[in-house]
Amino acid sequence: MVRLTIENLSEVRKTLTPSFVLGEGQYGLMVCAGTGCVACNSLKVRRRLEEELDRRGLTERVRVFISGCNGFCAEGPILVVYPEGIFYRKLRPEDVSRLVEEHFVKGKPVEDFLYIDPRSKSKISLMGEIPFFRHQVLRALRNRSLINPERIEDYIARDGYAALAKVLSSMRPEEVIEEVKVSGLRGRGGAGFPTGRKWEEGRRYASFPKYVICNGDEGDPGAFMDRSILEADPHAVLEGMIICGYAIDSHQGYIYVRAEYPLAIHRLTIAIDQARKWGVLGRDILGAGFDFDIEIYPGAGAFVCGESTALMYSLEGRRGMPRIKPPRSTEAGLWGQPTVLNNVETFANVPSILLHGGKWFSELGTKGSKGTKVFALTGAVQNVGLIEVPMGTTLRTIIYEIGGGIPEKRQFKAIQIGGPSGACLPESLLDTEVDFDSLDEAGAMMGSGGLVVMDDRTCMVDTARFFTEFSVDESCGKCVPCRVGMKVMLNLLNRIVSGDGRAEDIDLLERLGNHIKETSHCGLGKTAPNPVLSTIRYFRSEYEAHIEEKRCPALVCVNLIRFRVNSEKCKMCGLCKKACPVEAISWEKKEPARIDPERCIRCRSCITACRFGAIE
Repeated sequence: MVRLTIENLSEVRKTLTPSFVLGEGQYGLMVCAGTGCVACNSLKVRRRLEEELDRRGLTERVRVFISGCNGFCAEGPILVVYPEGIFYRKLRPEDVSRLVEEHFVKGKPVEDFLYIDPRSKSKISLMGEIPFFRHQVLRALRNRSLINPERIEDYIARDGYAALAKVLSSMRPEEVIEEVKVSGLRGRGGAGFPTGRKWEEGRRYASFPKYVICNGDEGDPGAFMDRSILEADPHAVLEGMIICGYAIDSHQGYIYVRAEYPLAIHRLTIAIDQARKWGVLGRDILGAGFDFDIEIYPGAGAFVCGESTALMYSLEGRRGMPRIKPPRSTEAGLWGQPTVLNNVETFANVPSILLHGGKWFSELGTKGSKGTKVFALTGAVQNVGLIEVPMGTTLRTIIYEIGGGIPEKRQFKAIQIGGPSGACLPESLLDTEVDFDSLDEAGAMMGSGGLVVMDDRTCMVDTARFFTEFSVDESCGKCVPCRVGMKVMLNLLNRIVSGDGRAEDIDLLERLGNHIKETSHCGLGKTAPNPVLSTIRYFRSEYEAHIEEKRCPALVCVNLIRFRVNSEKCKMCGLCKKACPVEAISWEKKEPARIDPERCIRCRSCITACRFGAIE
């Protein structure tokens, strides 16, 4: 190990042997070691690969490495074979012997482990040709499946810390800030505040010490963008924070990351230790005389701590509750000192911007939203995983081209975007471009990047109730509109899904929601009514069906289901009888099924089992 300096960085890079550089005739096996794949035994697959290659004497020709999250979480455990980029999915430890024998001894890819396109049913061998990957453009995820996150050598060999060397050797802090402003980078944590302007504000105040904070408190249901970046490319976040520290004249940074992310914390700890030893963190960084250090702070898991001032209170050891603004955090943040806070994805974009220039970054995206955005695509979609697309990509492209469409030939119904404070958008808005301004116009928000797709089996009233319940549970309780108002909204929604809704409830929900948005103390309270307001705006007929007809069109709200068989729709297949756990359904061949209301426990097993919508 050599301590890096501005002068020797390029020469040291040439001497490194990164995981992704292979000799002639060599293969590199990148095993995904993100949380999703680890949970599916990817590390056991890795160990089995190493044992099998050693047994066959192939360790010199075939090298095994780990990478961070590959992105295609639904297909894990994932193995990518380089240099070809052959993509194997859903591997088990017991599959390894066959894979090694057929691929590396006989020289033929194993077709049984290849990806199968859900539309064409054809097998695709190369990762770059799979639609899930083909439509993506990587900036924040630029090192995906290419580096071992636990080796700083891999990051340096991929131009890691080159941007930091450029900044420290040839740029004044004001020039760094100007380059970030030119890029048009906006905060990726939800509010979308221009990053360059925030840094400029942080530098303007002359009170010291100043602080840099990375917000890794990712609390949205179904979101895992920040976690995956921290697990896969921790040095990119560190480098972005150090550059920010130089720009605003700060010498201390903190990464506030959820304690529920043990793998992210583990890899961050390794990365910080390596960065200090290699001379890119701590005292006299790269021999340039600039000091900056970073500490990790595991958060306790409160959703409200994703709000910047609540996060800072938590970091100070106080109860995480938002405070009144102004002053803004750039003037008086952590311990009352000037503080710049950005989220994980924002910092991960910074090194590329400073290395290639702000203009290069701004070439992607729309007029008001530059660059790319990382999303966690989940729910009723064929391809579940982590994606990165240019700003301005339509929801339709994300769902049907990258996501592969809706499984089981179901119909698309809505997409929840922006987490529990976001909105549910209908099919008529599928051609909406994903950028800050377009989503705001549709009544939604970018949020941190959660996308939850829903099919026609989803009840939008119950969905609004679910997210409202989440917001009620996670409210810090500081201000009355959020603490009391959201509870009143939840009570109204519970009344509607229970079958006791009243005609005036819809208008009351709208008035309450708008009042809470206007009067709540912090951004979380101001956006908490969004799921209710958006579902009323786009799915009002479902509310009316619940209230006026005492009927749940999606057959989700059990108090509004009659649990009887429609003999005209029944195909007499008997699937409902097999699914019933209490034998409340009687059925004979060539006869419609019947449900005994006295024995029925209203568990919905029959509705889930019936493919023909015959239960009503």
